[in-house]
Amino acid sequence: MVEPFQPDICTQHDLTAAHEKAARFLGLACTGPPVFGTSGTTVGRPAENVWLRVSRSSRLRAPRAAGQGTLGAEQLVPAAVPRPRLHDTLDWTETGSFYQADVFDLVGPAVSSTPDLHEDPGLSNDWWAGLRSALAGIGEAPSTKITIRQTWVEEVFPKYLGIPAPTEIERTPGHGDLQWANLTARPLKILDWERWGLVPVGYDPAVLWVSSLLVPAVAHRVREEFAGVLESPAGRVGQLVALAEMFQAVDRGYYPELAPLLADRARELTGVTAPRARGAGATDSTQIDGGTR
Repeated sequence: MVEPFQPDICTQHDLTAAHEKAARFLGLACTGPPVFGTSGTTVGRPAENVWLRVSRSSRLRAPRAAGQGTLGAEQLVPAAVPRPRLHDTLDWTETGSFYQADVFDLVGPAVSSTPDLHEDPGLSNDWWAGLRSALAGIGEAPSTKITIRQTWVEEVFPKYLGIPAPTEIERTPGHGDLQWANLTARPLKILDWERWGLVPVGYDPAVLWVSSLLVPAVAHRVREEFAGVLESPAGRVGQLVALAEMFQAVDRGYYPELAPLLADRARELTGVTAPRARGAGATDSTQIDGGTR
């Protein structure tokens, strides 16, 4: 079993203190141990029928940008898209950091405690149909934020994929972080809307796909469910963006088990061996060779 993510002790202390401050101000009596996000910048705890989540970022990012993040998603994403609804917010700055507190519906646990999947969760056909419908609904939301910057794409494509970056990327409104720690199973809810905005076409299902590679049956199911978009020319770019992003995470020390699988999938799509995979020992796509999301 994969253990839940735990940041360093100092980060835990600072986030826990911020969470306690927000709970006191909002009049919430939280229970249970703190749950830290995989980014190391968030912490959450339940309080009766709601969930209080507090995040910390650079003070330079205050205040919240209009139409972006969790508040923007609550305002602009269609109500039919299944997600915890936002009930209250609280923002403050302290010692050079910007804190955001959000009060959501309390929902069931995520499919996985980590973004990458390690076992088949046995999701129903209705669940997959609901996810397809949800992504279509997000695509109808008005958005202007570019979640994946062109300058980043131009840097990571040659570095991690060994190919030039595309000069033009077709974009659509998307969740921006559709991995297994941000999805619940019974019922389906999509969590953590900080990165939602304009993403490359096919990027959301591609992120879910690369996050599933350790469980081939689920990775295959993702490709089946979203074949229409993933197999399009624009969707191919979305796949490559997702692969490059996960390569970057591996390069930073995360998800080492995914490295050889990412290399194989990148080679299948590009026809070249990813620079970070060269010398890792693989000779064909059946061998195991070798950013923070």
